[in-house]
Amino acid sequence: MAEVTANGYELAANRKPIRPGLILTWTMLLLGGLLMITPLLYMFSTSLKSAGQVYDLRLIPLAPSFDNYIKVLSDGRFMRWFLNSALVATTVTLSNVFFDSLVGYTLAKFEFRGRYFIFLAILSTLMIPTEMLVIPWYLMSSQLGWLDSYWGIMFPGMMTAFGTFLMKQFFETVPDDFLEAARIDGLNEFEIWWKVAMPLVMPAISALAIFTFLGNWTAFFWPLIVTTSKELYTLPVGLSSFAVEQSIQWELIMTGAALATIPTLLVFLVLQRFIVRGVMLAGLKG
Repeated sequence: MAEVTANGYELAANRKPIRPGLILTWTMLLLGGLLMITPLLYMFSTSLKSAGQVYDLRLIPLAPSFDNYIKVLSDGRFMRWFLNSALVATTVTLSNVFFDSLVGYTLAKFEFRGRYFIFLAILSTLMIPTEMLVIPWYLMSSQLGWLDSYWGIMFPGMMTAFGTFLMKQFFETVPDDFLEAARIDGLNEFEIWWKVAMPLVMPAISALAIFTFLGNWTAFFWPLIVTTSKELYTLPVGLSSFAVEQSIQWELIMTGAALATIPTLLVFLVLQRFIVRGVMLAGLKG
């Protein structure tokens, strides 16, 4: 009994006191989190309501129903827009992972004249607002016949300066001894990059893939400009036209928005550990 009491006193002595500042911090974070997710919860709640309940501000509908989802999914256009976004986001993500990592590896591990100038030139493009690039992109698409096509939607994001910078920073941490050992084993430079260097920077690759996919999944401005056929609309552009058509049926508009949000939520839930780790490591490397 004395031993238990002694251990209890020892645990009590080692227990850190709860500071008022810490309580205030967690309270503010909780309130901020609730404030940010409330519109999202209201969107999903409205998607389960009938037309007569749309203006009822309760988060839990009186009679929830999936009829709105059936109506939206039965519209063939929505599935076409969904597949268009999936194709564009997946293709651009794969292109970014391949080209950004290849260029980043080259800039990090090869010594050649003008390397730093090329790297600075790539970084300088980050200072140019996207809105200033729209006209050159459009003129290029027009001259090459890419207007109103999948390639016209995808080509501006096939390679990014941010991805190149991120991958270069991570490749610089890969020990050169590993690469030299691979050369001694007879691997060529492409095989060394693919089989040796790439597996060592998987957190960066995962973070780059997630950010690129989400960015292209939600892209609206450029796809709206470059496409004219509704069959080529991506999901954000299609939902915008859908909202114009269904200007009074808010329950259907919220249902379409909820369906567009579900894939991004799944990506965050399944791969959030890669996002957090990649951001933390990027901050340390940067």
